[in-house]
Amino acid sequence: MRRRTPERGPALTELGLGAAQFGNLYRETSDAESQAAVDAAWERGIRYFDTAPHYGLGLSERRLGAALAGRPRDEYVVSTKVGRMLVPSPETADRLDDGGFVVPATTRREWDFSRDGILRSLEGSLERLGLDRVDIVYLHDPDDHWSAASTTGIDTLVELRDEGVIGAIGAGMNQSEMIARFIRECDVDLMMLAGRFTLLEHGALAELLPLALERGVGIVAAGVYNSGLLGAPRPRPDAMFDYRPAPPELIARATAIAEVCERFGVTLPDAAVAYPLRHPAVVSVVLGARSAAQVNGNAERYGTVIPDGLWDALRETGLLP
Repeated sequence: MRRRTPERGPALTELGLGAAQFGNLYRETSDAESQAAVDAAWERGIRYFDTAPHYGLGLSERRLGAALAGRPRDEYVVSTKVGRMLVPSPETADRLDDGGFVVPATTRREWDFSRDGILRSLEGSLERLGLDRVDIVYLHDPDDHWSAASTTGIDTLVELRDEGVIGAIGAGMNQSEMIARFIRECDVDLMMLAGRFTLLEHGALAELLPLALERGVGIVAAGVYNSGLLGAPRPRPDAMFDYRPAPPELIARATAIAEVCERFGVTLPDAAVAYPLRHPAVVSVVLGARSAAQVNGNAERYGTVIPDGLWDALRETGLLP
């Protein structure tokens, strides 16, 4: 497994494991499945693991921490997120979480980018992970909270980074415009861009990626399957895109890309994993998985050799810029 070292931040394996599914995203996952997924990732050479309190109201962090327990701490990188505090909610404990995770709603999420909120959130994450430090901390989806996130949020993370409590800081979002603004105006190291630099989404090429290169900020690409549309060799009619049913025109475009891939002996998901890593600003691609089989499948896709002619053909047909 190759690694890339950003100008600011730890070296990351080109493939990372996203642990949202460890939090019972959409359906239940067992402790054993999560453990097996981490074991498979380790066997494949993956050493970057991403989680968040939001994922299963802390369940993802607990399972990831348990699965990594006993591993040499200096051999792997963990990122988590702040900005969504977990607050006890006994009045909803008898129902399931309404955030997409199949877990009891014993706590609720509250947006909080204050210094106190970030410190308490990180303290809770460290306890659930069973770690005394995390390597990367991202502000989590601060789309509607620019004012607080770009001041007390970033300032608190800078303070923690300067004290050596955390290694690198940034934000994780599903849009490129505000990530570019963070890079222009704030002291950040790494940014997680979800779903906005993929075979179907190229807007980040215009400003964000050149700016990241100029400022020495690494980009971690997540959501490269665009919620599943690019995750199968041929897009299904009921495929999802950005967590919603994919519109027919996007299904048609993805199908056209798949047909070109087939001419070169690779699959659409193979190309989806490889495409972001072609850009020098991208330091890792994070793929979610809930089982060893999914981790191994992702690793096989990452290991597929993509002929240069494929990218030329996609550009010539107007499917890539």
